[in-house]
Amino acid sequence: MRHGTKILLIGVFALLLNACASTSKKGETEQGQAATGQEQRGAAQAQGGFTGSPFEDPNNPLSKHTIYFDYDKSDIHPEDRDVIIAHAKYLVEHPNIKVVLEGHTDERGTREYNIALGERRAKAVSQLMQLQGVAKSQIDVVSFGEERPVALGHDESAWRLNRRVEITYPGM
Repeated sequence: MRHGTKILLIGVFALLLNACASTSKKGETEQGQAATGQEQRGAAQAQGGFTGSPFEDPNNPLSKHTIYFDYDKSDIHPEDRDVIIAHAKYLVEHPNIKVVLEGHTDERGTREYNIALGERRAKAVSQLMQLQGVAKSQIDVVSFGEERPVALGHDESAWRLNRRVEITYPGM
């Protein structure tokens, strides 16, 4: 081999070794940063804090978006009031945010009756929110009746899941 070719091969080999070493260091740095982030999130959670969205924190009532109803009723259960009030408080604190309350029913009853029942359910949630200070202009009410079931069975366990109001935040 010629002397120039040897030098060129040694140079290429040195560059490859240097590139592998810097990639390894970069990966180690990224892993270290990721571990530090995980440690910070873990510490925040251990201290009772949650670093994500309040809508994703399982300990925050804002993470619950579904309110269930009894058969042929639009009365809000006492245990669901705190969830609705938490969403209302969020909306009062964020007056530029809108919410859509989607009323649903099970498959029993006529289509027309179920549309009306779904609307009564959504309006019941809307009324409680408005009593907490939410502007009517922040709330849209829609009823899907029986048209969008979450459970496809034809028994009480499925019907129970379909009798609901879903609290949705468009664009979020």
